[in-house]
Amino acid sequence: MKTKIYFASDQHFGAPNSELSFPREQKFVAWLDEVKEDATAIFLLGDLFDFWFEYKTVVPKGFVRVLGKLAEIRDSGIPIYFFVGNHDLWMHDYFEKELNIPVYHDNKEFTFNNKTFLIGHGDGKGPGDKGYKRMKKVFTNHFSKWLFRWLHPDIGVKLAQYLSVKNKLISGNEDVKFLGEENEWLVLYAKRKLETKHYDYLIFGHRHLPMIIDVGENSKYANLGDWIGYFTYGVFDGENFELKKFE
Repeated sequence: MKTKIYFASDQHFGAPNSELSFPREQKFVAWLDEVKEDATAIFLLGDLFDFWFEYKTVVPKGFVRVLGKLAEIRDSGIPIYFFVGNHDLWMHDYFEKELNIPVYHDNKEFTFNNKTFLIGHGDGKGPGDKGYKRMKKVFTNHFSKWLFRWLHPDIGVKLAQYLSVKNKLISGNEDVKFLGEENEWLVLYAKRKLETKHYDYLIFGHRHLPMIIDVGENSKYANLGDWIGYFTYGVFDGENFELKKFE
């Protein structure tokens, strides 16, 4: 019986290169094979790819097993929801047209079994991180995307992959360490959102650190971790949300 909703983020497939990424892709496909048995829905919260750009007629090559498995699961009738991250923010309509997977560019609210969720990738939210917020405005500008599209894909993709790995400002992530509740931007963001509306769960990625923190009365902030070092994911069974590690 299908009873669970699954959440995962920050796979960064393609980093640091296709050869080293491949075992992680295989592991993620194995996870998808496992959860599809009892999943009522699957949420992917961004940075599935370390870089993604959709030209009018071209997308980055590779990731065939991951994309094929997502297509298989979606074709079986299980809903999949995708939220762009800061590494795949140039996603347009490829997932929607080819895989029938809706793509969201900002947070979205959901209700499951009378539990309310606020879900998103999490980049650029909360106080601070001003350098990345300025950079994101440049990257999401229509003129910037138009200029980049004029680069030949062999040049544009290679350049973007290099910058994605090397430049922490572009990646939006500092050294991954817990900063304390009073300094975690997404924790502060979650608490601020709760000032105007109640959510049972506020679920994000981006920080690469698996954590669940009480942020209000009957409200929890969760970060899903990543599929680089933690291989963690979230699961909601209809009553409770928890983080698990895929071995």
